[in-house]
Amino acid sequence: MKIFRLKEIRKQKHISQVRLSMELNLAQNTLSQYETGAREPDFQTLVAIADYFNVSVDYLLGRTENPKINR
Repeated sequence: MKIFRLKEIRKQKHISQVRLSMELNLAQNTLSQYETGAREPDFQTLVAIADYFNVSVDYLLGRTENPKINR
C-alpha cells in the first residue's frame, strides 16, 4: 500500500523528509519507503501522518479527493 499523497502533500507544505521524519519520530529512510510504496506503515503511523497534515486517512491513500476529516 503506497501512501498515495504523502510526497505530494509534504512538498505542498514545503516540509522535507528529514523534518517530517523527525516530527513523527521515524527514520528518514522509512518515510522515503512509505512514499515509494516499498514499505507499508502500520495503522498508528498512518493516523499520525494524517493528523500531522490534518487530512483524512482516505485522502492520504487516494480513496477520496476530499482532504477534510469527516467527524
